[in-house]
Amino acid sequence: MYDQYREVWNDLTGSGGDFEIDTIEVRGNPMRIYKNAPPTVRDVWAATAAFAERDYLIYEDERLTYADAHQRVNAIGAWLIEHGVQPGDRVAIAMRNYPEWLQAYWAVLAVGATVVGMNAWWTGPEMIYGLEDATPRVLIADAERIDRLTEHPNVLDGIELVAVRHDTAGATPWQEVVDTRGEVGQVEIDPDADACIFYTSGTTGRPKGAQLTHRGCVHNLWSMMFAGSVLRELGIRQGAVDPEAEPPVSAALVTTPLFHVTANNCVAYSTTLGGGKLVHMYRWDPGVALKLIEQERITAMTGVPVMAREIITHPDFENTDTSSLQTLGGGGAQLQPDLVGKIDTTVETARPNTGYGMTETCGVITSIAGDFFVDKPDSCGPALPCYEARIVDPEGNEVSPGQTGELQVRGAQIIKGYLNRPDATADTISDGWLATGDVARADEDGFLYIVDRIKDMVLRGGENIYCAEVENTLHEHPAVAECSVFGIPDDRLGEEVGAAVYLSEGASVTADELREHCRSLVAAHKVPRYIWFTPDPLPRNASGKFLRRELKDALKVEDAA
Repeated sequence: MYDQYREVWNDLTGSGGDFEIDTIEVRGNPMRIYKNAPPTVRDVWAATAAFAERDYLIYEDERLTYADAHQRVNAIGAWLIEHGVQPGDRVAIAMRNYPEWLQAYWAVLAVGATVVGMNAWWTGPEMIYGLEDATPRVLIADAERIDRLTEHPNVLDGIELVAVRHDTAGATPWQEVVDTRGEVGQVEIDPDADACIFYTSGTTGRPKGAQLTHRGCVHNLWSMMFAGSVLRELGIRQGAVDPEAEPPVSAALVTTPLFHVTANNCVAYSTTLGGGKLVHMYRWDPGVALKLIEQERITAMTGVPVMAREIITHPDFENTDTSSLQTLGGGGAQLQPDLVGKIDTTVETARPNTGYGMTETCGVITSIAGDFFVDKPDSCGPALPCYEARIVDPEGNEVSPGQTGELQVRGAQIIKGYLNRPDATADTISDGWLATGDVARADEDGFLYIVDRIKDMVLRGGENIYCAEVENTLHEHPAVAECSVFGIPDDRLGEEVGAAVYLSEGASVTADELREHCRSLVAAHKVPRYIWFTPDPLPRNASGKFLRRELKDALKVEDAA
């Protein structure tokens, strides 16, 4: 099976193949690229005009066709140009997964500007940080996000505010934007210009704005197309797939936030290029998701692994028609091996799939699905063709297959760097190689396995939560003398946030008071679920660093407050 897999892989990526690989030099380093990939995201969007009458964006009782979406994207682009937005300027989007998100996204990129995807969970202070860091000319936001800024009106000085699904004094109504008439034109866009800035939590406690380029975003799309093409070609050669049959048009359920690469760069891009429809949800609810799967004939659902688990264990699952599903899987966190088998046996028509990736790679690094995933349920698949990949020991030496080390990758999907953070960029990317911070091993077939994380972070339901950020928040409370934050295993979310706290002499505070303090400064998902108060200062090593792992192992969940 694996010999034929590699044979198909080589045929598709070799000379004359649909996914032929070439190497060019970018920013002084060699870069593997797909020779036939278009240069910019605008080219991807323009190609979808051919699907004019097909349904595209679905939200509750609202339905937009591709023709509707193209008309609105052109209008938004014209409005942006009228209001002085130039190539290279930034436009921030802060809202739920409303249909307006993607309309704004395609429009901003079409005029050569850069999208700043703001985390919709951010509190007011976190939003202020993002706006001050990215300095957008325009902010397109819904009512909830605008309300979080009402106590800080000066932060919007010099920023044009567009209100979505809400009448806001001093803001331009969304309807006025999409009613604009004008010509967008064709500005020149450098493939290595910033397409979007997506924020990822930083080890210093402040989010870092990852600069995703047009080339990187397009190549992530091509990587996903490649992964599907390998499986299709294998099926053809094995006689399981009719080579003359057209692949079915996809219908994807958007379950995770569009300010993340999973929903935006992976789900939305691939569905859009294929002329499929994207079905939005107000918030995740497995019961509602099942109804939408049946009603909209959903073919693909990708979310954090817990979502797939909640789908197949939901009381309504047996009475819901899920026969349209072809793939069910996860991203943003590792799919547990038992869940791989459960998906394969529970959903008759769907095969399990997953991809491992990062914001810093514009999406996926690896992909695995179907029989290969069932055969290797703890693997995330091989590195995709536009990457060089290596696993190195602490001294930077490559390790042998089967041995563990840090996974590093280089190729077209690597971000340009972190906005306004040259030091963080230099720490993460060297000679084009991205240090993932993940401990991995490779097997004899070249399939990768993510073993552990080097970085101090908690992965809760697909959201990266860096311990330093939560620790900094706890330290802002006057009663806290020392604290250490770490992940606690959780069956539903993968991990929950735990914190060991040593109080200042004579100070007093309850766990609930500390949680309320955190809740006022950071998003709710970062607030510690488990808090331990220690009678003695936290243990440290010779250099003064807290012994986080030893502390975590010594504490019991049942003793937490």
